[in-house]
Amino acid sequence: MGSRFPSHQLSNGLYVSGRPEQPKEKAPTICSNVMPYTGGDIKKSGELGKMFDLHVEKSRKSGPLVPGAGGSARAKSNSGPLNKHGEPTKRSSGPQSGGVTPMARQNSGPLPPVLPTTGLITSGPISSGPLNSSGAPRKVSGPLDSAASMKMRATSFAHNQAVTNLNTEDGYSIQGSFPKPILWAVILLFVMGFIAGGFILGAVHNAILLIVVVVIFGFVAALLIWNACWGRRGVIGFINRYLDADLRTAKDGQYVKVTGVVTCGNFPLESSFQRVPRCVYTSTTLFEYRGWDSKAANTEHRRFTWGLRSMERHAVDFYISDFQSGLRALVKTGYGARVTPYVDESVIIDINPDNKDMSPEFLRWLRERNLSSDDRIMRLKEGYIKEGSTVSVMGVVQRNDNVLMIVPPSEPISTGCQWAKCVLPTNIDGLVLRCEDTSNIDIIPV
Repeated sequence: MGSRFPSHQLSNGLYVSGRPEQPKEKAPTICSNVMPYTGGDIKKSGELGKMFDLHVEKSRKSGPLVPGAGGSARAKSNSGPLNKHGEPTKRSSGPQSGGVTPMARQNSGPLPPVLPTTGLITSGPISSGPLNSSGAPRKVSGPLDSAASMKMRATSFAHNQAVTNLNTEDGYSIQGSFPKPILWAVILLFVMGFIAGGFILGAVHNAILLIVVVVIFGFVAALLIWNACWGRRGVIGFINRYLDADLRTAKDGQYVKVTGVVTCGNFPLESSFQRVPRCVYTSTTLFEYRGWDSKAANTEHRRFTWGLRSMERHAVDFYISDFQSGLRALVKTGYGARVTPYVDESVIIDINPDNKDMSPEFLRWLRERNLSSDDRIMRLKEGYIKEGSTVSVMGVVQRNDNVLMIVPPSEPISTGCQWAKCVLPTNIDGLVLRCEDTSNIDIIPV
């Protein structure tokens, strides 16, 4: 009796329901030649050699390497993508090795997008660093020849239009406290007083006038000596007491003081001796002590005093982020602007004839500037304003097309007379930069 459900018998004699499975055709086996033993040589490792861009000679069809073929070129293969002319495309990945025939390079991964120009002012170009003679950042690759490179860098700073070269030794001068006519008038009065006092003393034997003139002269001389020694501190005290302004409410043309964090502009500087990068102001000064029979550092160097022998002081435009308002302003200290710096300098090294050979860096620095190191007592000082430092700036606010700038004033600013400290008034010319010694102060990252 037949069943409605089909069944079939397996090879082991068991009956199961369902139709028997149709035998499947066996997929054709693709034979490939066995790769020979490479012995660890990646040039013989096929696709592995391709990853390292090591080209080996192959036949046009798949198969083993053709004996006697060189390893300087790769034969065309019948597999892979074709170009528009029907020929296989050439691909390579990784750097070309020495002695290998160059091929068309194709970098793996997506290409970096080309960013559009937005006009945003940043803290400097990508290749910021030392400048060449034309004002563009100088490209540096590998170790530099110290003497030639340092001399080239010093020359580029000195002749770059974006860099202001400051030649004044100090921001304070006793001669700036009085006009020259007043000084000559005071000197003439004292000469006449001494002559009159001496004449009266010789004629009537009365020394009252001479004593009065001597006392007044002693008081004036002591006042001048006091201001010559402490006048700079008086100016710094005036700067510190000057109130900070809010840039949000500052009017165009107003003289203000702004305190904030420094950010480099398009041309950052580098200090001369310590090579501190990304600075907006640098100062390196070399002083010499003159004894009784030693040489003078300059034409005005007096005996038993320290005299200035060399000075490298530069400033460039930079940005300051105001602590009061949070606004960012461009400080125009570059391009030959009038600048009066009050930046603390620290003593880097003291040299005498006994220890001059203990600092090869200092001797190298002297040779780069054609300065002799013969039996002299020298002192090197260096100060700088680095990116991220806190600085106080005094100048005039200028707004131009929504760009906030601080520029030098048109006329010098008087500090006024500080009677409590017996400090005479003096004039401050140009933009004022005030920064304490930053060698031991943490820098705010920007």
